[in-house]
Amino acid sequence: MTIADAVINSLPMQATVTPDWPGGYWWHWLFFTVLLIVFVLCMVMGAIYIERRGMARMQSRLGPNRTGPFGLLQAVADAIKVLLKENIVPDKADKLVHWLAPVIAFAPAMMIFAVVPFQDGALLADLNIGILYVVAISSVSTVGVFMAGWGSSNKYSLLGAMRNVAAVVSYEMPLVLAIVGVVMVAGSLSLNQIVLAQDIPFFLVQPLGFLIFFIAGCAEINRSPFDLMEADSELVAGFHTEYSGMKFAMFYLVEYAEAIAISAIIATIFLGGWRGPFLPDWLWFIVKVFVVFFLMVWTRTTLPRVRIDQLMALAWKFLFPLALINLFITAVQVMFWPPALPWLMVVVNIVIMVILVVSWSKFFKLGWGRLEV
Repeated sequence: MTIADAVINSLPMQATVTPDWPGGYWWHWLFFTVLLIVFVLCMVMGAIYIERRGMARMQSRLGPNRTGPFGLLQAVADAIKVLLKENIVPDKADKLVHWLAPVIAFAPAMMIFAVVPFQDGALLADLNIGILYVVAISSVSTVGVFMAGWGSSNKYSLLGAMRNVAAVVSYEMPLVLAIVGVVMVAGSLSLNQIVLAQDIPFFLVQPLGFLIFFIAGCAEINRSPFDLMEADSELVAGFHTEYSGMKFAMFYLVEYAEAIAISAIIATIFLGGWRGPFLPDWLWFIVKVFVVFFLMVWTRTTLPRVRIDQLMALAWKFLFPLALINLFITAVQVMFWPPALPWLMVVVNIVIMVILVVSWSKFFKLGWGRLEV
């Protein structure tokens, strides 16, 4: 019997939502589609507020506090301001590509939430390959970003877009390998089944995988310190330099929607998703999403932006080898570890993570003070 079999067989009975709730295919589709749109928009507004106020506190300043009570409506005021701005398109831009780019970047960020469970069975589509769907669809946003850089006819925009493509291609490898470790332990590709398999949250069972996934996820969505495609010190504003009005608002929405999506995936596959005591399931899920997002804000406030050579080196020289080692260790544990000793495996994996990270960092250099080609 493997660890996954032992965990699944010992699952407590959960309050499950039927696959066609609230009644019939089309009602289910309509309800969860509207729910996901409202959820993402509300979470984005909450994320913007948390980031602005959180960073302000960390930097000993006030942050937004005028519009609405405690500044809660600042995001609404900014949205109205942006929507009223003139839509400007450069003369030499590819008009069709320039127009399509924000649409293609925005759609995948919304589609990810189709397989994210808010409760046992409460999701738009419980795919048996849910995590594979997330990995596939999340990369499509890169096409929209590259279209924005190419269609703008601006060399700074193009450089920012190419940096995004380089980051996604590089960090997709360690990110997927970190997911494979979770899949091996859970015994399923379904996000709902991965949540059900977490009697012990997987960030304890897979601590190194959690660290790799978090870093790689932040790099893929260009969160600081990996926001090289929007590096205003050298690229003005990166890929969206030539965007204004509604189109810029869509890119701004994509940035935070992707941050919420990564937070939701981490909360689902590493933090037990909607599972937790006392509080309603959906509320546990939202709390965990905001906890992960706050970690992103914390790193943005604390760490300086890296260079492009350091970005590539971190992916290929540090995260990728550690992800391969973590995958090998996980395979051995799934095959041979006694299912009756799960907490001992937690202690062993935490010790292994500390040893690997510390020892690997001894001979891994990010190239401070010089450029690596």
